Amino acid sequence: MAGQTTLHLLCGRIASGKSTLATELGRRPGTVVIREDHWLSGLYGKELRSIDDYVRCAGLLRGIVGPHVTDLLNAGVSVVLDFQANTTGARSWMRGLLDETEAAHVLHLLDVPEEVCLARLRARNDAGLHLFAVTEAQFRQISRHFVPPAPDEGFAVQVHPVAT
Repeated sequence: MAGQTTLHLLCGRIASGKSTLATELGRRPGTVVIREDHWLSGLYGKELRSIDDYVRCAGLLRGIVGPHVTDLLNAGVSVVLDFQANTTGARSWMRGLLDETEAAHVLHLLDVPEEVCLARLRARNDAGLHLFAVTEAQFRQISRHFVPPAPDEGFAVQVHPVAT
């Protein structure tokens, strides 16, 4: 896929390594990374106190970012969309973006067990370097909505197993 305009999508639980992979993918020439957490924090940081707040603000952000992503792809710029692709609804929105372009895509599935993600989350929270601290209860609540991509969704999936 070298040289081809590509939309990179990220699917994995909280603390599975999505943003780390996004950074790595973003080092490729002609590629930009658009990070949901940065935009949400900058635009709605003080409003984000609950999962319902996240859902509301993320929906607003998608309405703003979506056309920008398609413009970038149509201009020949590859995009790493560091937004969660963890539900069929989120992936449906992403599919709609793809349908507005001729870009290729890769849905990166980070196959990391919950226990590993929780250990990483605790370390991340302890370090205090992430824009959002997620509690274990919030992690479990959000993880209940995690749905891996199904073949009938039509995505080109690349599985990234947990690094040992």
